[in-house]
Parts: sequence; C-alpha cells; structure tokens
Amino acid sequence: MSEQTPQEKPEGTASHDPKRPSKLLEFMSTGWGDRDRSLPAEGVAAPYRRARRQRLAERFPGDVLVVPSGGFKVRANDTDFRFRPGSDFSWLVGSPEPDAVLVVDAEGQAVLYQAPAWDRTTPAFFTDRNGEFWVGPRPSLDAVTAELGIPTRPLEEIEKLRGTPARVLRGYDAKVEGLFESAEDADKELATWLSEARLIKDAWEVEQLQQAVDATVKGFEDVARELPKAVATSERWAEGVFGLRARVEGNDVGYGSICAAGAHACVLHWTDNDGPVRDGELILLDMGVEGHELYTADVTRTLPVNGSWTPRQREVYDLVYRAQEAALAECRPGASFLDPHKAAMTVLAEGLEALGIVESAAAVLADDDKRYSRWTIHGVSHMLGLDVHDCAHSRDENYRDGTLQVGHVLTVEPGLYFQPDDLLVPEDLRGIGIRIEDDVLITADGHRNLSAALPREADAVEAWMASLR
Repeated sequence: MSEQTPQEKPEGTASHDPKRPSKLLEFMSTGWGDRDRSLPAEGVAAPYRRARRQRLAERFPGDVLVVPSGGFKVRANDTDFRFRPGSDFSWLVGSPEPDAVLVVDAEGQAVLYQAPAWDRTTPAFFTDRNGEFWVGPRPSLDAVTAELGIPTRPLEEIEKLRGTPARVLRGYDAKVEGLFESAEDADKELATWLSEARLIKDAWEVEQLQQAVDATVKGFEDVARELPKAVATSERWAEGVFGLRARVEGNDVGYGSICAAGAHACVLHWTDNDGPVRDGELILLDMGVEGHELYTADVTRTLPVNGSWTPRQREVYDLVYRAQEAALAECRPGASFLDPHKAAMTVLAEGLEALGIVESAAAVLADDDKRYSRWTIHGVSHMLGLDVHDCAHSRDENYRDGTLQVGHVLTVEPGLYFQPDDLLVPEDLRGIGIRIEDDVLITADGHRNLSAALPREADAVEAWMASLR
C-alpha cells in the first residue's frame, strides 16, 4: 500500500468524510478472520433463466449479445435511489447487483460480468462509500455462479471485449454501450425480442406474480383498516401503510402508489397523495407490491371512506363493476387483446346514456366518434410482469393488435372519471372517479383472476370493510 499523508482522501469518499492517516489505513487491513467460503445451492429460478438465455442465443446465432443490469441513479447530490436491476437482465440472470453485464458470445455461451466481493487488501472496503462497511458485503463470484447457474467473471475483465461487434440492450448503461460496436436497428431488434419473449409467463413467473398479488391484498386490508387515520391526516397515511407492507412482504412498491381521495380520483396517476381524506367521499387506491424477484402486482379498488356507499356513488360504482365483468368475460385464449376493452366501453357508454350524459351510446361508440372517452380516458388492459407496464418494446401485432394466449398476464381496469369542473355531467356526479382493476392470467379454459381474493362487488366491499373494522 502506498504511503498516504493525513490530508489525502482515498477515491470513493465524500466531502464530509474524515481524513484517515496512513497508520489507520494500514491498521484496518489487519486482524480479520477467515470468511465462510461455503457455496449456496442453485436457486429455484436458475433453470428457467438458463433456458431463457438458451432461447436468446438460438434467436441470434453467431451474434454477441449484451444485456446490462444498469447502475445507481442519483437522487440528490451523493445519495442514490435504491437500486433495481433492469427487467430484461433480471429475467435472464437474476443478479441484484448494479453495473453487472450479461454477455452471450457468438457460440451461445453466457457469462456474467460482475464486481467481485470486497477484500481487505486495500482501504476501499471501508473508505469507499460503495464499500462493504457502508453498504454490506458483495457475494463472491463463485457464490454467484453456484446460485445463479451462470459462469461469472470479474467486472473489470469486460474491458477485454472493447470494440467487439455486438447487439446491446440500450438505455441502462452508457459505459457498456460505448464499450461495444453496435448498430441501432440491431439493438432495437434485441430489445423487441426480449419484450416479446417475456409476454408468455412460465409457471415460476406465475407463482411470483401470485405471491406479489397476495401481498398486495394484505396491503389493501392494512389500508382499509387504517382509513380513519387517513381521515385524520391525509392520503399519505394510506400510501405509507401500503408501503410498509410492500417492504415487509416484497422488494418495494412496483410503482408509485396512487391514493386518490375525492376529486383526486379523477387524476389518473395521482401520486402526490397529499390531499384530505373525507368521510362520505370515495378513495381510489391503485397499488401493487413488487415481490423479491421483482414481479409486480397492479390492483385498484375504489372504496367509500366511511365504509358505506351513497346511492349516487353506488350507481356509478355498479356501472364500472358491470363494465369490468364484461371485460373479464372476454379474457380467453384466441380473443383479441382489445376485446376486453371494447366490451367494457360498450357497457360504460350505455351507462353514460342511462345517466343522461350522452344522447346515444351507439353514436359515441362509433370509431369516428368515441366521445365517451372523455369520461373513460384510458385503455382497459396492459401486460403485467417484471414491469407494471410489461413488454413495452413488443410490436403492435404481437401485443395491442394481437390475440390473447395462454400464459399472458394482463390487467383489467375500466374506470369512469367525472372531473370536478365538467359541466357536461350532473353536478352531483362531478368529482367522482372510480376504477376497479384486477390481474388476470389467461388459461387454457379462459382466465384466472389472480386478485380475486379482494372483493369487487359493492355489497361485498361494504361487508369486507366492516369486517376489518
């Protein structure tokens, strides 16, 4: 170790870190016991990921394929957001480490490049803010190989591949993108294939999604119990209560929780969650736990804050419920992805006619009209998996304009939103926003509602809320 004066600071330290004399640096490298070198058993998911990597290699024979995990993103100054690896990397590898890179060579052999465990031969293990004393130990590369079932090499060795022609998954690691020679069209083709390969969930993925949904159901129960405290504080009480369940039962929330009381329910992605929660109003809760393997639920319920619907609230809620029932009836193999949406919109348009908001459901449902969309706004479904809006690089013909297949997991989430300043709706409806959303697996005989344990029908919602209080 080179001599350092007390005024020097090792690389990786912050402006407010103390200066460390050379005697301390030398002293810190001595007196440590041997570490446990036993290797873990191969993880349950390793065979699934190995098969996925094989499919990837077979799709692009003779090409070098590069999929980074991504790195930390700055939250403020020298603090970062909690790291989450990219979804495609997780699907193929499963390592939670930042700055890791999967490389599949031209012969189809996969190698993971990842930072090795810290050792005590240099001061970095306690001076570097990414060092072991600061953020905890990293696994040894042998342990990573054993658990994930993939050969693993030190991250620094990826420099040997500099200038290699390759297909690179872009948008996660600029350094990696600069390391390889790649073409934009070829890289897009890789991203598209990865999205489309993830459309069909295998048995292990379905299990992970069910676990995320089950934890989410518990989170909704937690929030329903705590609604009186939200009345005393704000929407953020609901957000915080659900966030606790997400961190205890999983990795985190899968997306920013939407806890929208009163007219905030008409803001589709209301995540400020700083508004009042009032007795007699509704609260729209769109929340999902992201499990330990990063698969996320996405569930919405709209609840009467005091546990009982007013007649007008129930009228609108029942309309949205009927629309969701119609959409669910279209969830089966061979149906168009858009069939659930069309079924729900028909019910909602007819309901808007019955409410006196549109003159003719048939007229507004016409393809060259669609004025009903003023109050429905969004589509009824999106794919669900490692991302809340999963498989986003898929081509339209295999997603939005495609057909439902066994193994697809999608949301079914119709809604009606009457803005508080909308003069085209009756005054007593203004400010009401209602959405009901469930996570649905397409099966050989139709579908399975993964979130069926959470009540949907109006009477069942009231009974459920009463039981929790």
